[in-house]
Amino acid sequence: MTRVLVVEDEPQLVRALVINLQAREYGVDAAPDGATALRLAAARQPDVIVLDLGLPDMDGIDVIKGLRSWTRVPILVLTARRASEEKVAALDAGADDYITKPFSMDELLARLRAAVRRTEAVSPTSDTVVVTTNDFTVDLVAKKVNRAGHDVRLTPTEWQLLEILICNPGRLITQRQLLQDVWGASYSNKTNYLRVYMAQLRRKLEADPSHPRYVITEPGMGYRFEM
Repeated sequence: MTRVLVVEDEPQLVRALVINLQAREYGVDAAPDGATALRLAAARQPDVIVLDLGLPDMDGIDVIKGLRSWTRVPILVLTARRASEEKVAALDAGADDYITKPFSMDELLARLRAAVRRTEAVSPTSDTVVVTTNDFTVDLVAKKVNRAGHDVRLTPTEWQLLEILICNPGRLITQRQLLQDVWGASYSNKTNYLRVYMAQLRRKLEADPSHPRYVITEPGMGYRFEM
């Protein structure tokens, strides 16, 4: 049974989430505040966490940071905060997805299923040296990409970007994180760099670069690699 930890201080919403999740045969624990969430996460080892940012005892971003100090469990932020800076801060802290209230229960459940699938899939690790998609393969050790039987030439910068994305399949990587990891902290606002290089990657990897299947843009936030 997949276990979900719901971190939310609105009793009616908690009740609705618990009913909907249990009806789909998820095991559910609920925490009304950050301290309880951190304790239950350690004790119950959930498969995914649904987290509100506006908690009575601490900010949800601090909860994310606390969790990320010891676990990679998927975290879906569910909050009324709509500002892009809030979304970026949560994602930079380690959240995997972000849903704003009011929300569709069907959308939340779909994103939750996607998060669980990603953790069940084989992710690139030190034991996984070749990542295979329907259109190309990536050899993480040899640092080579092959498409339709031919090697794809990537520049060092293109390779760095692809490697970061492909080693975090399905996870949204923020623009700031990519810029800092590839170019350095002083380039954290140079989003035009990313647009240029992501376009180049798509031309080399995607069957239809104008409708990408693998290198996906989340407008205003960042990019994700879909297998």
